[in-house]
Amino acid sequence: MTKNNLASEAFISSLSEQNSNIDRSDSKVALVTGGTAGIGAAISTALLKAGYKVAANYRSHTAVAEEFSKNTSIKTFAWDVSDYASCVVGVSQVLDSLGPIDLLVNNAGITRDVMLHNMSPEQWREVIETDLTSCFNMCSCVVKGMRDRRYGRIINISSINALSGQAGQTNYAAAKAGIIGFTKSLALESASRNITVNVIAPGYTDTAMVSAVPANVMENILKKIPVGRLNTPSEVASCVVFLASDDARVITGTTMSVNGGMHLN
Repeated sequence: MTKNNLASEAFISSLSEQNSNIDRSDSKVALVTGGTAGIGAAISTALLKAGYKVAANYRSHTAVAEEFSKNTSIKTFAWDVSDYASCVVGVSQVLDSLGPIDLLVNNAGITRDVMLHNMSPEQWREVIETDLTSCFNMCSCVVKGMRDRRYGRIINISSINALSGQAGQTNYAAAKAGIIGFTKSLALESASRNITVNVIAPGYTDTAMVSAVPANVMENILKKIPVGRLNTPSEVASCVVFLASDDARVITGTTMSVNGGMHLN
């Protein structure tokens, strides 16, 4: 084990000890990765409306994050969730600013779409590390504190393509499917400590990324969705609010599909 890993483990251990003695009478704290745009922005905003103190993480696009914070008063924090050391520092900043984290939403993700026979090792690695390894990084930084306080909610955002597959997305589908197995295992580890861990797997959602799809392609996609339309980001966010609530306290290790019936699992 490297010196840096030992330092990180000691740091996280010391954070959990400090957090055990903090007064919990104030509002719960939620941390949303990739939380300043698209589905993540909708999740951050919905949690704020539900009474959480929200920290929205982002990696780049500082101007977008600043505008989001200005419009919502949600605090934003920049770090790369694919890098473990950066997550340790970022979580520390959130703890110092808002307090112990009660709810973690792992929403950050990227795509590097290309058929496997043309996919570079870098395109594979970038997606796996940002979409899947980030869940380990972030959960590693917060779950011990949740266990010590005997309370926590973790919600991981996957995708319909983890369940159905998608040509040109072997990297993305593998990462998002890995999130489901990761979630089930962590749910089993955490249930006795009053920590629930669940997945939301959205289908096609009306975000800037999907809006860029050519009209003829979108027309074919809509034909395959039984409800006849895209998800809205707020509909995905509402599912997060529910799974984080006490009404969902016995739901853990499950995958909630939010796709308009496009794929039934």
